Amino acid sequence: MPRASEKTVRLLYGRGGTVLRVPERAEVLEARDVPALADPADAVVEALGQPIDSPPLAELIKQRAPGTVAITISDITRPVPNRLFLPPMLDVLNAAGVADSRIVIIIGTGMHRPSTPQERLRLAGEDILSRIEVIDHVAADSDSLVRVSDDPPVSVNRRFAEADFRIVTGYIEPHFMAGFSGGRKGVCPALVDLATVQRFHGYETLADPRADNGVLDGNPCHEIALAVARAVSVDFLFNVAVTRHQGPAKDGDSERQIAGIYCGELEAAHLAGCRDVAKWSSADIEGSYDLVITCGGGYPLDATFYQTVKCMCTALPALNEGSTLLVISECSEQLGSKAYTELMLGYDNDWRGFLADIEANKDHTRLDQWEFQMQARVLARIGLAKLWFASDGIPEEVQRHIAVRPLLGRGDARSRAQRAIEDYLADRPDARIAVIPEGPYVMLRQRAQSRR
Repeated sequence: MPRASEKTVRLLYGRGGTVLRVPERAEVLEARDVPALADPADAVVEALGQPIDSPPLAELIKQRAPGTVAITISDITRPVPNRLFLPPMLDVLNAAGVADSRIVIIIGTGMHRPSTPQERLRLAGEDILSRIEVIDHVAADSDSLVRVSDDPPVSVNRRFAEADFRIVTGYIEPHFMAGFSGGRKGVCPALVDLATVQRFHGYETLADPRADNGVLDGNPCHEIALAVARAVSVDFLFNVAVTRHQGPAKDGDSERQIAGIYCGELEAAHLAGCRDVAKWSSADIEGSYDLVITCGGGYPLDATFYQTVKCMCTALPALNEGSTLLVISECSEQLGSKAYTELMLGYDNDWRGFLADIEANKDHTRLDQWEFQMQARVLARIGLAKLWFASDGIPEEVQRHIAVRPLLGRGDARSRAQRAIEDYLADRPDARIAVIPEGPYVMLRQRAQSRR
């Protein structure tokens, strides 16, 4: 129970969340609580019939009479409610004359690992898996790719590029590199070759300050992805915005619910969604804080330390050189890919040496170096000693070597984080504190900036 001068705040952590006690005066920085659509299936059908800057999907299909249709969906690292919108979308395709046998669903893994059978079930549902071919994109498999551009060279998933009709799905949220997710990111980096993924995440791209949350104008990540999406020619976009909280799924599980639908022409529909998401996901702040407490965003995003870096970067507007950032993230799959694990452990906290190396070798991008480069933005602001980290999924010995100050000792991550907060307040009882319960899903804006 919280003391009289305290309050409890629930943060997204793993599948169940966690609760921390903070002083009553602590500011809780949250996005707007946008309600779920009352009848998502009907809303999907209505949106497909009234898209943005595009004829209805059924009309496009009847006009084009495609022999094959490819639909790309996000992988398990993104909380996209595919099972809410895929069935009515497939109904529209079937009614327009496209049989299930002529449809392929491609999981846009980018450079992430392939999906497991259980993850495919969670992504698409048993009925769709029994009806529709579902495959993973494999960026390293050159036979599964086809060249779509020569300057620079870009290859994309062959099944997607060679389909007669191409649909990109996904969801829109603030993105710490590309400004916003969704839209063009459903093609790049989701469906491209290794070299293109590496260029999208290259040193010079991410060294540009415009490669940041909520920024599209002049953002090099956005521009690279958009150029690739234009080269492959997307026929229809279906993006959603999702609720802050999870709701029931058909199989008794839970998932984010649909709060808004943005479908139609790739760029127009995506920009419409970005405008809404910018309003819904923003939390206004004034100045910086002494202690900021954030989280990895809960499952599936906080399954790895790699994805946890996002919440560190989204906290940057609230940090000054003297701030401390406390991150709590489950990391049930530990650090992430083998390449990322080797990179982090190989540099053994030497983030400055890492930055010097990738700058000196900026024409060669190592796999997953971009996540460490983004973490280094935070380290450059506050230093390693003030980047506190609590996790139940990463062994203590590993935590000592990943450019954080691990909160170790007895108890679970929540207990260790709570002790760290209490010890901090014992030394600085008047500290200005902020909590970001949804971590990377909230975009912080200085009040002066938000009025412009």
